[in-house]
Amino acid sequence: MGLINRIVRSLEVTHEPNLTLTEQLVTNDDLLPVEPKKRTWRGYNYVAFWIADMFNINMWVIVSSMIQLGMSWWQAWICVWLGYGIATPFLVLNARPGAIFHVTFPIVNRTSFGMFGSLWCVFNRAAMACIWYGVQASIGGSCVLVMLRAMWPSINDLPNSMPVSSGTNTRDFLCFFLFWLISLPVIWFPVHKVRHFFLVIPILMPIASIAFLIWCIVKAHGIGPIVHQPSTLHGSKLGWAMVVSSMTCISNKVTLVTNAPDFASRARTPSAALYPQLFAFPLTASFVCLVGILVSSSSQAIYGEAIWSPMELLGNFLNDNPSKATRFGVWFISASFMIAQVTTNISANSVSAGCDMTALFPRFINIRRGGYIAAAVGFAMCPWNLLKNSNEFTSYLSAYSVFLSSIAGVMVTEYYVVRKGHYNVKDLYNAEKGSWYWYTYGINFRAYAAYIAGILINTVGFAGATGRTVPLAATRIYELSFFTGFGVSALVYWALNRLFPVVGTADTFKEIDVSGYERETGGSRDAEEMDIDTKDVGSETASER
Repeated sequence: MGLINRIVRSLEVTHEPNLTLTEQLVTNDDLLPVEPKKRTWRGYNYVAFWIADMFNINMWVIVSSMIQLGMSWWQAWICVWLGYGIATPFLVLNARPGAIFHVTFPIVNRTSFGMFGSLWCVFNRAAMACIWYGVQASIGGSCVLVMLRAMWPSINDLPNSMPVSSGTNTRDFLCFFLFWLISLPVIWFPVHKVRHFFLVIPILMPIASIAFLIWCIVKAHGIGPIVHQPSTLHGSKLGWAMVVSSMTCISNKVTLVTNAPDFASRARTPSAALYPQLFAFPLTASFVCLVGILVSSSSQAIYGEAIWSPMELLGNFLNDNPSKATRFGVWFISASFMIAQVTTNISANSVSAGCDMTALFPRFINIRRGGYIAAAVGFAMCPWNLLKNSNEFTSYLSAYSVFLSSIAGVMVTEYYVVRKGHYNVKDLYNAEKGSWYWYTYGINFRAYAAYIAGILINTVGFAGATGRTVPLAATRIYELSFFTGFGVSALVYWALNRLFPVVGTADTFKEIDVSGYERETGGSRDAEEMDIDTKDVGSETASER
């Protein structure tokens, strides 16, 4: 038993000494409020974060499905503005508790779902992050393939030694593995330091994407026919097509809306996580999609058909004995996209999965270990098989947005309407009866009733999306699933809290920690850290100058 205990202790993560077994189930260093010296994210870091997240291949091609529905390019672009513009306020609202109290999504979720009730929501978000990690890594593998082709054209003819049942071939698997391997060192960096990596993309990707656009326009002798293509939809068909397309944009980022506190918890000031995200989120999305539209339009003039995938288009540039200049240009652009895919996976998936898994197994997992687990799961799930049938994968993502929007509806209502900004930070780590967030054996039945209500209103419409015959009204409700899920869960949660009030319900809005957590537990240590942080800021500012 002594050997087993030593092995178990060696696997434990850093935590405060003398914790009880119950306390080890709800806390570790990465779950506690972020220390002042680690609150390093400024406004420009959040701008860089969203540029890094938006410049990926999935965002580049999201407009393609809209134009294929029959919309003109400018109608599709309006949908992008609408979708991401509508999602932005929800993102900022949900990020606010993290920026004020410096806690991550799993801890914010405890305030509404309860100490143990939050685990289901956290598991849902962690599962989604692992799936997306694998999918983005698979897409990143296509970037590596084009890079390698630009350097060694013979890689394209690499003999296949993998069985048909694997769903891939030796060449594609090698490129996927290389991308997966390249991503691993970045996961090692803690969240307050990884911000430096994001600063590369705002410099690199605008240069690469604009160069790509100019190159395509020159080769096509114009911007191509897509920008002159009229809409084939009119009236209500056009209206609902735009609604569905806008909802697709929201669903694409609903995961980041839900776990917005993860990165907001590192904000130097609350405003750093507010205004920069308010503008960077929709502006970056619209720019990336516009460039994607124009490049694809030019590709139609070059090849006779629109090629929406930038890697497929760059791969075509390498056909028919390209010049050295062409090969270098393709290498540079594909390398830029590869780096962008890495940053997307870190910003949207590995950090989120790490924060979530820390809450699921706080005794043994921290954010870093959780990130590596996400990478391992993303590898093991063979993500290329998910991408083979894009329609099924899109239906799955839409269905999952219903779950996450219902969670977000409860969280936002809890913070702004029920307790009106009042937190009891000490009780966020207190798994005893009498705690604000203990509710009923650690589970808040009000939150779960609201969460289920937000899901149920969309279930019939989801059945229709899978091919079953359902009433048109149910289909329309499901097409608005983010709003219906968020709105119904928020309304039900508010009503249940009126009928069954909880401890800490407030009459006026004031963002305050009633437990005085930092004042009581920090003392001279926090003051010392603040002094160190001030010195670091001074030196950092001096170096910037």
